[in-house]
Amino acid sequence: MRQFFDEMYGAGGTVRPPYAMVAEWLGTQRLSDLKSKHDEAESLFRRTGITFSVYGEGGSAERLIPFDIVPRILSAAEWRRLSAGIEQRVRALNAFMFDIYHRQEILKAGRIPAELIIQNDAFVPEMIGVEPPLGIYSHIIGIDIVRTGEDEFFVLEDNTRTPSGVSYMIENRETMMHMFPDLFSRNRVAPVENYPLNLLRTLESVAPKGLGREPVIAVLTPGLYNSAYFEHAFLADEMGVELVEGRDLVVVDGALKMKTTQGLRQVDVVYRRIDDEFLDPLVFRRESMLGVAGIFDVYRSGRTTIVNAPGAGIADDKAIYSYIPEIIEFYTGRAPILKNVPTYNCRRADDLAYVLEHLAELVVKEVHGSGGYGMLVGPAASKDEVEAFRRKLTARPDNYIAQPTLALSTCPTLVDAGLAPRHLDLRPFVLVGDQVRLVPGGLTRVALRQGSLVVNSSQGGGTKDTWVLQD
Repeated sequence: MRQFFDEMYGAGGTVRPPYAMVAEWLGTQRLSDLKSKHDEAESLFRRTGITFSVYGEGGSAERLIPFDIVPRILSAAEWRRLSAGIEQRVRALNAFMFDIYHRQEILKAGRIPAELIIQNDAFVPEMIGVEPPLGIYSHIIGIDIVRTGEDEFFVLEDNTRTPSGVSYMIENRETMMHMFPDLFSRNRVAPVENYPLNLLRTLESVAPKGLGREPVIAVLTPGLYNSAYFEHAFLADEMGVELVEGRDLVVVDGALKMKTTQGLRQVDVVYRRIDDEFLDPLVFRRESMLGVAGIFDVYRSGRTTIVNAPGAGIADDKAIYSYIPEIIEFYTGRAPILKNVPTYNCRRADDLAYVLEHLAELVVKEVHGSGGYGMLVGPAASKDEVEAFRRKLTARPDNYIAQPTLALSTCPTLVDAGLAPRHLDLRPFVLVGDQVRLVPGGLTRVALRQGSLVVNSSQGGGTKDTWVLQD
């Protein structure tokens, strides 16, 4: 039977030090009381309106985000190691993006195949030569991390386009503090509620220079029916800035303006939560009704900053992921602090042959996929599902990467029968502007189904509050 590292009980079944007080507290609780607290948390989330959309063949459906009341805990030492590796990674990713859209030194050095960049759907040629403020392309990054042992952490994905989930991180903490104040009084837990302020400072730091006033910032949302609309509205409200849709913005005399009851007002920084292809119908998809005609030219002229920059998706493309260790070494001169998961790039003939032979043992993902969609978890798939995926892979090998099925760590989670181990990952959120700002912790996602390794909420996963203990 496969062994998994449990973050509370460790390899030998003894409670690990970071969990000592929580484990002791859990030992005093009745199952009925814990379930009552779970119901209370669900009620709080329902009143707050914390939902997400799940897309399927019949359209989309609104669901309450599943929340587990047992926290996931990291020691201060563990967090120091993770944060050092995360900061190294986001600096290298931004250096890579700047290089790709300018001198392309890493391609000239032969460290990455040029066609993997130039022919990539995530590469935006219109960004070549564009100088973003402070040279930063991706200002908000979500780094997905998994754990397989006491000292074994791996980066599973880099999210450099429009990462979501930070509102759930904040609401999870607020809910836990409301329900279990005694636990927080017994544990020195690092705060996360300052994220919106740090986000605001980051956005202000990349505003166009020479304004002579406070920059005007807006959050651009696709609208009410987007799966992450709650988060868009939450962050705009917390920062005290306007939440706008494309129809609320217009380009006039070379400047981006926002329609208000007092007339047009210039917008200096747009935190956009829409994809590149919908951003500007004059440059990208002509039929887009979500973006703003002319916004890209205003951006290129330096009169408005778009966060994250168009073209930032080249750094989180899963085909590029396998080269991230090379990228980190190339731009920092140091080996990666955090390891990648071993990855087979199916565009390579040898890798493809291996993947096809071991398909039932591997996790296969679309290079542009997200949210747990379009992937195969070989060990959990039926023979028919494996064979169907084999046909997809053979038809478009360049569209897929494959990875071994990792033994993701577990943490006790409240289920119908009581507390049981469930697999989880961690998404810390990094802000990159005049400095790198990293809130201690992040969003822990947990696979609520027994044996499942898929933590995405769209695939039945839930979330936990993430505690980083202070020294």
